[in-house]
Amino acid sequence: MKVFLLLAFGLLLHTASFAQKDIPSAKAGVTYGKKVTAKKAIKMPELDQKLATDSVFTGKVEGTVVEVCKKKGCFMKVARTNGEPIMVKFTDYAFFMPQDIVGKTVVLEGVAKVKETSVERLKHFAEDAGKSKEEIAAITEPKKDIEIVADGVLVVK
Repeated sequence: MKVFLLLAFGLLLHTASFAQKDIPSAKAGVTYGKKVTAKKAIKMPELDQKLATDSVFTGKVEGTVVEVCKKKGCFMKVARTNGEPIMVKFTDYAFFMPQDIVGKTVVLEGVAKVKETSVERLKHFAEDAGKSKEEIAAITEPKKDIEIVADGVLVVK
């Protein structure tokens, strides 16, 4: 049994070490996940307005990436006019983002909703983003904000 567990762990580490290398560079026109076009995408201010009256928005949103998970690209954050970035996760972790996507304009297709994130999850995301121990320790309250679960991401520019 121990041998099986060691083999499984070794395979997992081996796969994880190559995961980021297989992700294509973030160049205009590259799509991650489901194929996405820029047609009918709304801008971030419109998303804020829609979610002020509705609890869920399904569709396309255009924004600029300001952060990506440093471990393996398992989440990213997009800029917003109020200065607070919006967390973007990917459906079933079916795809990941490259490190060079920060600063790029993207169109996300998926579901956006207002959600409360626990302190534990916020600390986990801060660790994955490479935040300092002090920054992580400063997280003491849950946060209610917009979260997007994207089926696909298109790099626009």
